[in-house]
Amino acid sequence: MRISRFAIAKLSAVFCVVSLCLSLVGQAQAQRQQATYEQKRREANDIAVSIVVSGLSCTCARFAEDIRNVVNDLRPDGIRVLPVLGVGGLQNLNDVLFLKGIDMGVVEEDNLQILKQRNPRLYADLEQRVQYITKLYNSEFHVVARNDILSYEDLRGKKVSFNQKDSQTEVTAEIVFKMLNIDVEHLNYDNDEAIKKLRDGEISAMIVVSGAPQAALAKLTKQDGLHFLPLDEKSFPGPNGVAVLKQYQPTKLTADQYPALIPPGTSVPTVGNRALLVTYAWPENSARYVRMTKFVREFFGKIDLFQDGARHPKWREINIAADMPGWVRFRPATEWIAENRKVAALQDKGPQLANVKALFEQYLTES
Repeated sequence: MRISRFAIAKLSAVFCVVSLCLSLVGQAQAQRQQATYEQKRREANDIAVSIVVSGLSCTCARFAEDIRNVVNDLRPDGIRVLPVLGVGGLQNLNDVLFLKGIDMGVVEEDNLQILKQRNPRLYADLEQRVQYITKLYNSEFHVVARNDILSYEDLRGKKVSFNQKDSQTEVTAEIVFKMLNIDVEHLNYDNDEAIKKLRDGEISAMIVVSGAPQAALAKLTKQDGLHFLPLDEKSFPGPNGVAVLKQYQPTKLTADQYPALIPPGTSVPTVGNRALLVTYAWPENSARYVRMTKFVREFFGKIDLFQDGARHPKWREINIAADMPGWVRFRPATEWIAENRKVAALQDKGPQLANVKALFEQYLTES
């Protein structure tokens, strides 16, 4: 059967219309997919905040993990915490100040003055650009030595690991040993490498500045032939020791923290540095300021969940009401504390109480 030219033309037109419709449908689907992708991408970025910490074995890494586990809410209007591995407290402070993708960091209290002293011009207004949210815990000064080393004096001229270059441990250890006027052969090894060299007798001591119990040191055994060196007025009398104790907080390492290195019922005196959670001082009403405000309110509002026994024992040392001399507090943190000043004041007076919920209940009872 013959098909007329008219019929062929009509079929061709219909085919073109169908093709055009299919093309438009395909374009519409592609646009919807693109819109979904862009929307998902925007939502993912709108709820994310990052925390830079020193390393996997650092107490700060466990704290960041705990914060992530408690605070994370992946709904479009929630908040998501992203821990990031850095180098150390001093570098973490620089990363918060200079890196675009970093919102927060865990740094030690003395970092502010150290950077100002190193470069007064560059860091002149550092406390205005990087501000603290809260004090987290105390970072203890650990000096692990072979059993033939009985005091800091015995380390003169000996090989000592100051941890990695530019780490918080190196920064604090340099200050302490300079104040004590003790010259040693300064080496830089990470914790695992330093422990191996200690066991092999290649170095005499290693230093770690971190919240106790520090993960790598907690793995040491009695058979390793190692112990902690004490640092107090008795073990290091005179003006040099007194100067260190004025610069840093006197504290101690306990047998509960390191049962293989410290006999039961005893402790080793040392000094500590307060670890802070800090953030960049984003402009008010900026997107990142809004995200950080949401994070602060979620974090502080769930503070009791960090002290239920399932988290790191150092959470018992957090004090959201504590003031840090020389530092400026992030405004949303100040506002939350003002709104909850009764609870915060009770925590400041009674840090031994288990959690904010208990503090609030105590406040209601007393009122």
